[in-house]
Amino acid sequence: MWELRNISVRFGAVSALDDLSLTIEKGQIMVVLGPSGCGKSTLLRVLAGLQPPDEGTVWIDGLDATDRAPHRRGIGVMFQAPTLFPHRTVAQNIEFGLRMVGLDRPGRAARVAEMLDLVGLPDFGDRTVENLSGGEAQRVALARSLAPEPALLLLDEPLAALDRSLRDRLVAELPAMLRATGTTAVHVTHDHDEAFAIADRVAVVERGRLLRVAPPERLFADPQTEAVARFLGHVNIVGEGGSRRVIRRDAATIDEEGELRVTVVESRFRGDHHDVTVSSDLGMLEFRLTESASPGAQIQLRLDPARVAVIGGN
Repeated sequence: MWELRNISVRFGAVSALDDLSLTIEKGQIMVVLGPSGCGKSTLLRVLAGLQPPDEGTVWIDGLDATDRAPHRRGIGVMFQAPTLFPHRTVAQNIEFGLRMVGLDRPGRAARVAEMLDLVGLPDFGDRTVENLSGGEAQRVALARSLAPEPALLLLDEPLAALDRSLRDRLVAELPAMLRATGTTAVHVTHDHDEAFAIADRVAVVERGRLLRVAPPERLFADPQTEAVARFLGHVNIVGEGGSRRVIRRDAATIDEEGELRVTVVESRFRGDHHDVTVSSDLGMLEFRLTESASPGAQIQLRLDPARVAVIGGN
């Protein structure tokens, strides 16, 4: 188990992390979600031992590891760019970390083959890395990171540079790869769809502060604060003062006996649903409806209480 306890990091007058505490359980995939500049990469550097905290401590399996050197933490890292060795084959790239830990040649060969199977590239061992596509290169980088069986794998927005189709494919496959090896991982991203698809738990960070930690479904259904709700893409936030409501876009259905009377302002067909903007006594709202509704029409909507959350003001 890894713990950050009351971590603060400052660069001059800028606070990169502000009294942040976070626990990562063994075998868990923790996704740190936040906008650019929120402190995500600094958090990874603190975990890796590359950035000493100005305040707070890092604990590994119940021991204070704040001053433990990076090479003694059992860390693996995967970056946005694959950073493979261009003069080595795919197999030699994956083998590199295994040489560093002193594994013998038969053991290295077996582990390389196992990793290539895991990432779906079983026949790629003899290829040169310069002939790999972007998605293939990231798979090799993942295999290289996993091969030495790190105690903790840090993934610094590793999918951000890929095109959408490759990114979606690896988002779908990455959790299974990590769970197949029992790897504890911290993955940072600014994309909440990516976070929800990968994470066991999501930690939302803004301006160096931890706002909320929860499993993805619970986080989306109950953001608890306006800041978290807006970052997750919720737009229907109504009410004033200390208690407000978040009405999800998928909370409404057209129903003649529904409790909310609205006027349709705009309707856009999206294939399996319609994105509809309406005006109401609650203000302007946006919904995803399965039925079409013409601009100017007055309709009744029924709201699903399970898709409406009460939040605080901050």
